[in-house]
Amino acid sequence: MSLDLSNYELCWPATLFVSEGERVLRSSNRSWEDQAVWLLTEAFAGTTTVADFEELPDRPAPSDDPWASTTPGWGKRHGMDKRDWLTELVGRASELHRAVEPRPYWPQRQGRGLSHDGSTPRDSRRDFERIISDFADNGYLVEVFGEECVDDSTELPDASRVIERRLGIPDLWPLAPAMWDEDTFFGLIEVFHDLVSRPRTRSYHSYSGCGWHHSEFHNGPARILYRGKVNELLRKAGIEYELAAEGEDLGRLVAVTDDARSALVHQALNDSAPLITTRVRHAIALFRGRDTTVESKRSAIVTLAGILEERRALLKDQLGKDEGALFEIANRYDLRHRKADQLGDYDEAFLDWIFWWYLGTVELTNRLIASRTGG
Repeated sequence: MSLDLSNYELCWPATLFVSEGERVLRSSNRSWEDQAVWLLTEAFAGTTTVADFEELPDRPAPSDDPWASTTPGWGKRHGMDKRDWLTELVGRASELHRAVEPRPYWPQRQGRGLSHDGSTPRDSRRDFERIISDFADNGYLVEVFGEECVDDSTELPDASRVIERRLGIPDLWPLAPAMWDEDTFFGLIEVFHDLVSRPRTRSYHSYSGCGWHHSEFHNGPARILYRGKVNELLRKAGIEYELAAEGEDLGRLVAVTDDARSALVHQALNDSAPLITTRVRHAIALFRGRDTTVESKRSAIVTLAGILEERRALLKDQLGKDEGALFEIANRYDLRHRKADQLGDYDEAFLDWIFWWYLGTVELTNRLIASRTGG
């Protein structure tokens, strides 16, 4: 009998839950169960998943146990223990329902909700504050901000100074969204991407109601979660930037592109040879950054043109005389050589077109090289 997954709603990306779940399952010490409970608490909506896990025995129940329940979805099964249960849950993560926001309530449907008052920029700032508050409550800032304990009198780092050293702006903690201009808001989005770190272990300190203490930090899972939450916030607010998930500009705000171009960026970054990847990363960062300029876009194109120039023999072999068209644009227009007789009076959209054309051609040559070498 398989687990009934209908009562479980996954808040995390399935791939992240799988990677963290497999790590917990590889643990052989007793604390693995505490780590599992913490993972299930974070990754799933509500308490049902944790309750089902905790009801299970530490070891498989004998098949003739008269007390073992066989009710689907209610935890215990003949022969199943906590590790078996979590193993199946992780293995079937792709089948889990995704937790979704509740449908709009009456005030929102009538346009009177707080998030529908027409002040999207201010709302997005408050929503961001709530995201950071949730991360802080779950211990994701403990590694950099420290954590109070009744048994430890060590002075904690000044959180405002931690942020100021990175952003150059004082007195930003505690967060005060109403005081931020756009640059401060976007700067904080990028700063906290670099500060969050997931505690994989927590322990409860009961003395004097001290509370949970967190440890064993890892920034990889935290940044995946952070990018997902913040990028969703930006989409809902109609802000056409997102936090980059890879590349030289990882964790920095970049212009939103369609799915096809996002896939092209991913392929170009991951399928290029190491020396080429460094240049492709730099070109992409120059082109898509929030602070990009016409000059940085030109530089990005020149970088890609240089890669294609090195692969010109391959292109000529595959395209014949048509390969010259690739370089004619870079040479005739005010892009690469910057000569007086070059054409410079063109719309910036031309730069966007040539960049994506060249990046697509770099990715094409990657595939041609891979097919020749059997890669």
